[in-house]
Amino acid sequence: MKSSETPRQKKINKALQKELAVSLQASLRQGGVLDVMLSVSKVSVSPDLSSAKVYLSIFPSNQVSRYLSALERNASNIRHALSQRMKNQLRRVPELTFFIDDALDHIESIESALEGKDNPIFKAKPLPKKKKNKL
Repeated sequence: MKSSETPRQKKINKALQKELAVSLQASLRQGGVLDVMLSVSKVSVSPDLSSAKVYLSIFPSNQVSRYLSALERNASNIRHALSQRMKNQLRRVPELTFFIDDALDHIESIESALEGKDNPIFKAKPLPKKKKNKL
């Protein structure tokens, strides 16, 4: 399927992703949080550039809800800090909505299924033979 993003949206997505990653990781370090790894996996800005969906990967996954709720509570502060950092690049910073990117968890579950005894490849049953039609 062809992407419907404009070149401008793609540039803004990359710039927001980079700045958000740097900003969030720096704030974690300043807060003394060293046991969490946070990465911005994707940013998707709306066509009118008024809102952005920010997809995050947080490790370890048992602390996801805690950090996601903290980010949602501080979304306006994060947006303000982002506007200060990007004031020469963007006129208006879009509203930020945070989501968890669970692609790594999905990949891990597939790998564990393939390595374990529940491997669907080894438990596969052969398909029934196709009957020939007699004319």
